[in-house]
Amino acid sequence: MTPGQVVFVVSGDSYVRSSLETVLRAQGLHAALFETGAGYMACPKPDVPGCLILDVALPDMSGLDLQQQLTHACPPVIFVTRHADVAFSVRAIKAGALDFLAFPFEPQLLLRAVRSALDLCASTRVRRDKVQEMCDRLEKLTPREREVLQSVVGGMLNKQVAAWLGISDITVQVHRRRVMRKMGATSFAELVRMAEILGVPPVVPELDASRRGASQMAERACELR
Repeated sequence: MTPGQVVFVVSGDSYVRSSLETVLRAQGLHAALFETGAGYMACPKPDVPGCLILDVALPDMSGLDLQQQLTHACPPVIFVTRHADVAFSVRAIKAGALDFLAFPFEPQLLLRAVRSALDLCASTRVRRDKVQEMCDRLEKLTPREREVLQSVVGGMLNKQVAAWLGISDITVQVHRRRVMRKMGATSFAELVRMAEILGVPPVVPELDASRRGASQMAERACELR
C-alpha cells in the first residue's frame, strides 16, 4: 500500500541509514533507504508528500550533485552527514536545502526538520494542483473568451472591450459571464488573481479600422447562426 508520506534516505554509510530509519519508523514515518544517488533516481516514487534526507558523500556522487540533478523533481532536502563542513552546508542551503545536520544528530531536531519538510511538500503539492486545475480551465476558453479575459483583467470597461473587438456591450457581458463560470471565479478580483498566477498577459491593444471591421463581420456571422 502506498504510504501517506515518505521520507527518502540516501547515504552510503550503512550506520547512518540504519540510525535514520530507526528514528523515523519509531515516529510512524515510512522510510525508503538508498545507498547511491543512482539507486534513488531509478526508483519509482509514490505520488505522495515526501522529503529527501541526503548524505554529503555518496558512493557515486556528492549529495549536492544529486540535489542539483533532481532540480524541479526534488522534494524538500535535509542533509545529515558525518562530514560536516561549513562551506558545503552554505552551498547546500543556497541550493535550496532546508537544513543541514551533523551526525550523530539530536532525534528531535531531525524530526522537527522532517515534519517541516513534509508540511512544505504537502502545501506545495496543493498549490501545484490548484494551478493545474486553473490551467485546465483556461484551456477550455474559446479564443474570443481569452481576448475578453485579457482585456477585462487589463482594466478595460465593457464598452472599451466592445469597441476593441467590434462587438456589442451585451455580447461582451455574455462572454464575461462565460469566462467567470469556466474559470470557476466567484468575483472579478479572483479572476484577476487567477490570470496573474497563470501569466495571462493583460492587454489593451490598438485596433486599426480594418481589423475592427473584420471583427464586426465575424461577430455578426456568429450571431446569425
